[in-house]
Amino acid sequence: MTTPLVLPTLLGRSVRLRAFTVADLPVVREATTDPVIPLITSVPARGDDDACRAFLARQADRLATGAGYAFAVAELASDRSVGHAYLGLRDLDHGRATVGYWIAGSHRGRGFARDAVRTLVRWAVTVPGVARLELYVEPWNVASARTAVGAGFVREGLLRSWQAVGDERRDMDMYALVPAQD
Repeated sequence: MTTPLVLPTLLGRSVRLRAFTVADLPVVREATTDPVIPLITSVPARGDDDACRAFLARQADRLATGAGYAFAVAELASDRSVGHAYLGLRDLDHGRATVGYWIAGSHRGRGFARDAVRTLVRWAVTVPGVARLELYVEPWNVASARTAVGAGFVREGLLRSWQAVGDERRDMDMYALVPAQD
């Protein structure tokens, strides 16, 4: 990618998607204690400051390398970070982008994930070259599936042994959102 990516700030109903800052270390530390988040993301498996700062640096590097856009999900009213949302561009040359997200355990159940994904999608479909958004959810993760559907994604099917989660291969349900064609 020749043109450097620029991370916008996106506003939803209850969230602000923005760049990570050192003030977001507490939510990254909390995410390190989650039983799943460190297995399927680049969140470290331990919450020391160096490992958490390295996570923050990796999020900024995604822009520099053209890999994608990594956002802190922050409460709109307080700007306190509650999670992460990501638009991956690895397959942009094929018209596809990938959406990922996590919300720290203490902030779940308040609609932050759904609002973050809706907000991200509303912007993502305007990114040049994006013809299709994909999202992967483990079949047991009913809450994440509800988030995907609530943001406009449609389940397309089961991808068997699709992703390594920790030390084992796991099935993933594929969800997709195809922007309306004029």
